Amino acid sequence: MKNDLASNGSAAPANAADGLRVRLDGSLPLAELTALLNGLCDRAQECGPPAIAVLTLAVTRPEDRSWPGRVAIRDVNRWEKAVHRLEKQDNVTIAVAPGMCGGPALDVLLATDYRIATAQTRILLPVNDGQFWPGMALHRLVHQVGIARARQLVMWGHELSLAQALDLGLVDECADNADAAVAAAMVLLGRIAQSDLAVRRRLLLEAPQAGFDEALGVHLAACDRELRRLDRVAGLDGDSPAEAIDGD
Repeated sequence: MKNDLASNGSAAPANAADGLRVRLDGSLPLAELTALLNGLCDRAQECGPPAIAVLTLAVTRPEDRSWPGRVAIRDVNRWEKAVHRLEKQDNVTIAVAPGMCGGPALDVLLATDYRIATAQTRILLPVNDGQFWPGMALHRLVHQVGIARARQLVMWGHELSLAQALDLGLVDECADNADAAVAAAMVLLGRIAQSDLAVRRRLLLEAPQAGFDEALGVHLAACDRELRRLDRVAGLDGDSPAEAIDGD
């Protein structure tokens, strides 16, 4: 994995087997973090799948967990849009959280496809000057763990242990050797087709808000796409059997 992304958001041309790498240092100013994330998204878009983006989330010390400080709301908006851009990438994204993970690191962690922790990993809920920070991390927590668990975390919690993060599915594995875990994940996740990944993300992100009738069309379209793929694999021509639903 040789394509390190510099702090200015530039990177060397990516080899799909190596991926794009960036180290996100939560101590950087918000504008610099936004530029760094947008730079990674630019490079990932240029390379396209199957290049994989790997984000190492720098350790956040508990005493420095305040986020994002005194900033303009337009800067918060730009950051949130950059994180959402990462969330919608066609490329697979992997996050490595080697220690305390809060503030911008938590935002990025919750927006990635695969999350690797170590024995030292702790999840710090966002605070700013001692008060809970109502950013989009809250929105993602509700989507990913449910409103009841998110309520407990937001109202009464301040830190999650590694065991709790694994139990809630906020991280996918704990590894003694993070580099080896990233390499293994890249092999596994690199097999996911570009269109398949985009469809999976869309269905997952939209499911909590969509009613049955609204969601049915989107899911049928995804099923039809998958049936057509199976036909291509089997060397079959002609219409997909999914078209039979049109008259029902």
